[in-house]
Amino acid sequence: MSLQKFHRLAAFVLLAALSLPVGVRAEDKKHDPDEIGNRDVDGKVNFYSLEKEIALGKQLAMEVERQAKLVDDPIISEYVNRVGQNLVRNSDVKVPVSIKVIDSDEVNAFALPGGFFFVNTGLILRADNEAELAGVMGHELAHIAARHGTRQATRGQIANFASIPLLFMGGWTGYAIRQAAGLALPMTFLTFSRGFESEADLLGIQYLYKAGYDPGSYVDFFEKLQAMEKRKPGTLSKVFRSHPLTEDRIEESQKTIEKYLKEKPEYVLTTSEFDEVKERLALVLNKQKGEVEDPNRPTLRRAPGSDKIEMGDEKGDDKGNVDDDERPTLKRRPN
Repeated sequence: MSLQKFHRLAAFVLLAALSLPVGVRAEDKKHDPDEIGNRDVDGKVNFYSLEKEIALGKQLAMEVERQAKLVDDPIISEYVNRVGQNLVRNSDVKVPVSIKVIDSDEVNAFALPGGFFFVNTGLILRADNEAELAGVMGHELAHIAARHGTRQATRGQIANFASIPLLFMGGWTGYAIRQAAGLALPMTFLTFSRGFESEADLLGIQYLYKAGYDPGSYVDFFEKLQAMEKRKPGTLSKVFRSHPLTEDRIEESQKTIEKYLKEKPEYVLTTSEFDEVKERLALVLNKQKGEVEDPNRPTLRRAPGSDKIEMGDEKGDDKGNVDDDERPTLKRRPN
């Protein structure tokens, strides 16, 4: 058998393996949130070992951190990380997860292979409660748990089987890293097939539910994002637009909640800390915009032990005190 025929045969066998039906028992486990942590959701065919996937994700994450603007406020970072790690503990993720916040208006979060996870400030500010934020984070953690990035890369390499020898020499990975300039990361690792997105919806809802949040918030937020995009196209990030939040996906998520999740007497919807962090984030971002006061603007201050106001360029007595009648008054400008 010629080498060319061997490659074709091997590619056919691997493609067939990807389409083999999952066993009934495994499929049942995938729909049962009580089985979280006791099941494998990472697929059958993957050219990347877990160690290589982590190494690849680390390199890609370094590119993100080198070129993106990270939020370094410790209170905001710690809070987002804590919400994420709570979800990780209630998920199928088998690698350590690093979570960082990016200063970006885009309503988005994205996960790289190997457990490297980034949350945009735009997502935090657009979420109305903690459960909505956790819902999007749960979806992205599902991509990590199911190893969608490297599984999709594997499918692409099978489809173009001639590129496989490069993989074992590190050539393809090196190419992927070189393409990561300007956050233009390989879309292989950021956009997924319809099947992978559906799987992430299924798993993400379960992680949200397992962590104690209201699973309905998952659907609520994605419906809100869909409405935002309809009103003002371009509101969502390019990643969201390449895999739109279709009615089918939203309806399927609702069916998952109704069919597979037993109702609990109570759910977590939000926390006071979410509101505090959201407010703090808005203040931090406004401060970073560099709003500088006009140095020529008059400054008002109270004189020690007096109700009077000192104003350097206002009429007053020797001590600079201004009579009450001469105090400046504020009023709204007419519309």
